[in-house]
Amino acid sequence: MKTFFRIILVTLLPFIGAAQDCESIVRTCESYLSGKSGNVKFISDGQVYTAFLDREKAEFKTTFFGGSTYRIAASAGTDDEYVIFTIKDPNGKVLFTNSKFKNAPYWDFKVQHTIPVTIETELDLDKKVTGCAVMLIGFKQ
Repeated sequence: MKTFFRIILVTLLPFIGAAQDCESIVRTCESYLSGKSGNVKFISDGQVYTAFLDREKAEFKTTFFGGSTYRIAASAGTDDEYVIFTIKDPNGKVLFTNSKFKNAPYWDFKVQHTIPVTIETELDLDKKVTGCAVMLIGFKQ
């Protein structure tokens, strides 16, 4: 019976570690919204967009409302430039990608008209090939 529990523990240990790592990454993203990384404070939309990535992309859908200023914050660990996020309109046209800005960990933008978008997140495979990626969306207070 002890052997059985050891096998279970050894099998689950990497996933437990990943969950704890994701929690610390969420705190990093929250600091980007709270004003510690910039002068303006943003309020979270209440969602934590999390994906465990292994050489693939995660896709999240949301709606940006016209007249609002948003901040997208993303992280995958100690190096702020691990995550690439790309915002696309309903036709698949790229509206923004942080890959053109050295994978900046957060970006602010104002939306003129309400639009449904898809946000893809992926790891920069030159820096990290697997791990937890977290994204938060905030709006200007």
